[in-house]
Amino acid sequence: MKKTITISTFLFIIVGAIGLAPLASAQPYGKGLYGIVQYGDETSLSIATDGDVTIASITPVTGGTLATNASVVTVTSTDVKGFKLYVRSLTNTDMDNLGAIVPTSGNGSPAALAVNTWGYNTNGSANFTGMTLTDVLIKSLTTPASSGDVTTFTYGINIDLSKPAGNYSNSVIYTAVPQTD
Repeated sequence: MKKTITISTFLFIIVGAIGLAPLASAQPYGKGLYGIVQYGDETSLSIATDGDVTIASITPVTGGTLATNASVVTVTSTDVKGFKLYVRSLTNTDMDNLGAIVPTSGNGSPAALAVNTWGYNTNGSANFTGMTLTDVLIKSLTTPASSGDVTTFTYGINIDLSKPAGNYSNSVIYTAVPQTD
């Protein structure tokens, strides 16, 4: 009997911002960044995704079937010092289907997924890292990204016949914060 499994990963977005004190001080001549942001302009930081990630129906086999889908995250920042982009799971690293779970991969760095695990990468390869509950730095850009800086996250799951059919999901948070150093 064939089983198919549909997996949805719900993505939430958080934009971090740093409050600026109303006090300002001048930099010594030649130490400032000129020509990037005009005097008096405010800087901005925004983050967007192309929506929820759905990995299409999977027909598992005894040794496991690998299925993937990607999500595009765009960070736009006019901050002269750039931004940092982080990712993590919201409350649990398992994908859940009404109590049937697929745990995140134990891979601390990109590697092949073990059967009945899931993970992500940012290089589009067949190697994945397991998701964590703590923020993982994905990108650190030290210049403005006024036209938008794109990062593609590829999510993968390797599943076999032992998991029941259904919709497995997990909530992932992307966080963008301005550089401060």
